[in-house]
Amino acid sequence: MNSVVQQCESLTKEDVPFLEKIGGDLGILADLARADVLMYCPCAPERAIIVAQIRPHSILPIYSESVVGRQVNITEEPDVFRALNEGRRGLTEVRRQIGSLTTSAKTAPIVQETYPIHARDGRIVAAVSIETNLIERERHQRRSNNFRRALKQFRRSVLAGELRDTDQLTPFAEHDGILVIDAQHRIQYVSGIATSLYRKLGYAGELLKRRIEDLELDDHRVVVEAMEQGRCLEREMRVGELVWVKKALPLFSRQRGLRRFLGSEPVRRLDGALVIIHDQTDTRRQEEELKIKVALIQEIHHRVKNNMQTIASLLRLQSRRSDSEEVQRALQEGINRILSVAVIHEFLAHQEARVINIRDVSQRIVNQIQEGILDRERSIRLSLEGPNIYLPTQPATVCALVINELLQNALEHGVNRQEGGKVTVRLEDDGEQVTIAVDDDGVGLPQEFDLQQTSSLGLQIVRTLAEGDLKGDFRLHSRDKGVSALVTFPKHT
Repeated sequence: MNSVVQQCESLTKEDVPFLEKIGGDLGILADLARADVLMYCPCAPERAIIVAQIRPHSILPIYSESVVGRQVNITEEPDVFRALNEGRRGLTEVRRQIGSLTTSAKTAPIVQETYPIHARDGRIVAAVSIETNLIERERHQRRSNNFRRALKQFRRSVLAGELRDTDQLTPFAEHDGILVIDAQHRIQYVSGIATSLYRKLGYAGELLKRRIEDLELDDHRVVVEAMEQGRCLEREMRVGELVWVKKALPLFSRQRGLRRFLGSEPVRRLDGALVIIHDQTDTRRQEEELKIKVALIQEIHHRVKNNMQTIASLLRLQSRRSDSEEVQRALQEGINRILSVAVIHEFLAHQEARVINIRDVSQRIVNQIQEGILDRERSIRLSLEGPNIYLPTQPATVCALVINELLQNALEHGVNRQEGGKVTVRLEDDGEQVTIAVDDDGVGLPQEFDLQQTSSLGLQIVRTLAEGDLKGDFRLHSRDKGVSALVTFPKHT
């Protein structure tokens, strides 16, 4: 709203937060009234601008696109200007363009209710237009007088900016039940959905005129607290075997004949509360089932990780029993491949997310190689550079294997013949594609080197994974000193 109201020079600094407060409260009003709500402010002589638009959750909205920022004149919206200029309310049938503004024009009759919004000092600072289709208007006219009266009281409180703590309320849903409670805690209105919800608790009889305290299986404390404190409350509660989210919205009437001792604001009297009930049982049951599934999956990943580490340990024992350096090297390479995949399962065993941070995986693999195969007497340094990059499980697993193979290749063929050296893993993310680079400052590539003809199993594995699994490409090129190995692949495949 801030960017739009800046065009309204007649508003003071105090008016803007006041209108923002009302704009935030209009959401629950739009849901209960099953209507679109627009707020207008004057922006120029005989012109007004829409500063807020609220679409209902309980019905298909009239406007499928945003109209915030649209300016209108008195010919287009006469009732809006009567509210802004004269403080008059309006009830008119108008025609509105329904659906997308970019499609061919399609208009339909709409009932428009307009109301002025007064600042604390009495000035008219905005107008609100409550718009609903003719079918919903006819349904509303047939509803209980008690509900219509309660909605009127609630609307008056919203437009006066008198509601408290509405920012804590979740949106109203189409299948929520509604009750109207009077000041003596008696039920004066029950919607059909609310009746069905209470029947699930075993209340087959009439609910009207009963006190909420008499509903033994229902937790009525949130309603009582909302009425006693004069503020909106929402609470999740277990009612029998059901899980309900209950909202309580206090209702006030104004005693026009009385004024406060100081000032001219009418005295408000608590008349009761609007109670909205949402059945959260299926959602909570699904959440519990999902938690169980996640826990089982994490346990599976934990066991897979342990099994892979056991296999690596067995291979390590086998390597120690061999006198052949070639066999030991082959077994060590296999061990590192197994452990690089085990890293992924370790991450999945300790987090619920379906994406994995490749930087964390890279750091774990670097640490494993430093602790496992680097000769501590040689000054070979491994480092990691680059941002956090999050990928789904499958490409993350492939990346772990790629990083492991490139690191081992750099250590074996790049810096192995030197007393010391440096190998750096670089990660890059430009939004569209990811690059994994492993740079070394070793001897460089032989002049006759051909990546397509190499006999290196590690490089063949990297090329197959890069091109086949990651749908990317793998390149090796010499630098001023050493070699740079790069695997580049699209981020979203």
